[in-house]
Amino acid sequence: MAPRPTWQGHLRLSLVTCPVALYTATQSSGDVRFNMLHKTTHNRIKMIPTDPETGPVERANIVKGYEYEKGEYIIVTPEEIESVRLESTRTIDIDRFVEADDIDRLYWNDPYYLLPDGKLALEAFTVIREAMREAGKMALGRVVMHQRERMLALEPRDKGLLAYTLRSHDEVRNPATYFDDIPDHKADPQMIAIAQKIIEQQSGPFEPEDFKDHYEDALRALIAEKQKGKGRVVHVEEPHDTNVVDLMEALRRSLGQSGGERRKPAERKAAPAKKPAAKAPARKRAS
Repeated sequence: MAPRPTWQGHLRLSLVTCPVALYTATQSSGDVRFNMLHKTTHNRIKMIPTDPETGPVERANIVKGYEYEKGEYIIVTPEEIESVRLESTRTIDIDRFVEADDIDRLYWNDPYYLLPDGKLALEAFTVIREAMREAGKMALGRVVMHQRERMLALEPRDKGLLAYTLRSHDEVRNPATYFDDIPDHKADPQMIAIAQKIIEQQSGPFEPEDFKDHYEDALRALIAEKQKGKGRVVHVEEPHDTNVVDLMEALRRSLGQSGGERRKPAERKAAPAKKPAAKAPARKRAS
């Protein structure tokens, strides 16, 4: 089954317009997710909207309100929200073209795939894509998703366009607020030279398949063992802080261990503790 688009509308470059669709480029469906259960019955907990005075509330009786003072709200209807809808809710209007390096990495957010929506869109979409490819620049536009207007950065990728939502200036905290408090300190040139050699030895291409979520893997292993009726408790050894006195020696030892070959990311090792008594998996109690 083809994935559903996150957004559908039009892409416009000056007088050239074509229907397009945005698709989420990443997924989190593989994450281990836990549900909230009652401690005794193991029934799944239901989240029921509740008024503190009248009790449970039907969805039809829920309205949207903006709190302008503590406990004071302005009620806004769906019709009123619709009346202030922006053009960018249905159109990605390309405003500007920039160099990719001009966009600070602090502003990059989520990636999406932008595709032509239907056969009639193909010609105009291809013209825009190839013109961008020839220019070697990224396009900036705006789109409304999840009731928020976002700036989009677009670049050609294979037969389509890769779109990134960008954070607004107000969302990004000033780095100086944090970095300016770091005391000025001059590092030992010899130590820097050794560290540079370690960097050279461990340099290589970016291979995302080498990087795994070891915590997720450990959770899945734990769940698998509990499904078999086994319990497991492990303790992970925490890394020790580098002693400043031994920093030079630690660097030299690191250089020796690198051995000139690029190593794959080291996997964490968990030291198994004493196994508890076997425990049957939790079962829902019959009503």
